[in-house]
Amino acid sequence: MDQTFNLVKGQAWLQERQLVACAAARLCDQPNGPTAIGYGGARGGGKSHWLLAQMGVDDCQRVAGLKCLLLRKVGKANLEHFEDLRRKLFNQLPHDFSAFRGILNFTNGSRIIAGHFQNEKDIDAYLGLEYDVIGIEEATTLTSRKYQDITTCCRSSKPNWRPRIYSTTNPGGVGHAWYRTKFVAPMLEYRETETRFIPARVTDNRWNNPDYVRVLEGLTGWQKRAWLDGDWDIAAGQYFTTFRREVHIVPDFDDTRAVEWFAALDYGFAHYTVVLLGCRDGDGNIFIVDEHAERLWLPQRHAAGIKAMLARHVVPVASHSLRADKKETRPLDLGDLRRFSAGADVFSRQGDGSTVAQQYEKHGIRLKPASMDRLNGWAELMQGFGEQETGIRPTLFIHQRCKRLIETLPTLQHDPNRPEDVLKVDADEDGVGGDDAADALRYLVATKVRTLAQRKLRGL
Repeated sequence: MDQTFNLVKGQAWLQERQLVACAAARLCDQPNGPTAIGYGGARGGGKSHWLLAQMGVDDCQRVAGLKCLLLRKVGKANLEHFEDLRRKLFNQLPHDFSAFRGILNFTNGSRIIAGHFQNEKDIDAYLGLEYDVIGIEEATTLTSRKYQDITTCCRSSKPNWRPRIYSTTNPGGVGHAWYRTKFVAPMLEYRETETRFIPARVTDNRWNNPDYVRVLEGLTGWQKRAWLDGDWDIAAGQYFTTFRREVHIVPDFDDTRAVEWFAALDYGFAHYTVVLLGCRDGDGNIFIVDEHAERLWLPQRHAAGIKAMLARHVVPVASHSLRADKKETRPLDLGDLRRFSAGADVFSRQGDGSTVAQQYEKHGIRLKPASMDRLNGWAELMQGFGEQETGIRPTLFIHQRCKRLIETLPTLQHDPNRPEDVLKVDADEDGVGGDDAADALRYLVATKVRTLAQRKLRGL
């Protein structure tokens, strides 16, 4: 009720989605509540209006002496934007504002500092300082590392305040992947703990002029999906533009439908080792049913994890039961795999003459070289995803438990120097991003087992 009173007193007439974001902000007061709130998606969703209203009209009015930082890229645009919103939101709240210093002071001692950055290194000027609240506009203009850096400034010595970070943004930008992983994916998968994300579309803001809506509706390709629909599975330069979460992600799969099992491994240590388990059904569809993805593990530990992953699935066994509806099964094991392929680096000789493949073989996992033809491999995945708009049926599906693979595919970009290829991207030092899961998928789908007749024909 006090939040409602603050908004009414300040005459901050917020709309439905903005009020949902305000409610999420109040969850940050709870000891086990979130510490970061994200709001956004499509353009024109009222993000900036909400952010300043929550910080100035609610937070700063209920707690005296709050120190808030509002960050936005490009200083001049930030101050002009701030000044426009200040006039709209704070007319009923006594305050003074220094445009030169970029500081707004309320009578109870709370203040908002309008910060800005032109380049990421400018963020360093704020490090080491203490802010009770940090608001970041267009958060995807920051890399994961710089976002983490600025979070270290969000702390408070006030006994009646729990620090929090608010952020607004649209899909796209250098920070698209980490923001989706940190905020959007937990919301989509109903597993939010430290964060809350409130999606907004242009239709959630009734004050948008009709001409602006028509401009967004007139866009095409990734821009329409990102800026009109707020679709986080699309971005400029995206490689797999036909990938659709609602089409290609399946919530369940009956293992007994499989007629062939196979697996693939993309090796890493500092970055992820990813193993995907897949199968083919009687109609020729491929299902990626499970994944093992860990970093900083040795092969023997991965081997145990891989075997545990296989044991989560079953294969039918011959039954002597007279009941036609009764299927006897046993756990899937390594011997049931038609192939277990891995990238070329697994077979490279190390300083002592050994290979990573030999280390896995000591633990019962015999790896075979995967097809390393990147262009044909990506093309085969593209074919598997089909094309909904032209009626080409998909034949490649992914179980929802394969979280790293699902997060990776929408972020892959065309290589600007070789457009038919995917741009090679490594995970950062925290393991965010990277293309390891996509490489494992390419190995799994594009690597074929030659028949005996084919091997003889090739003289193998």
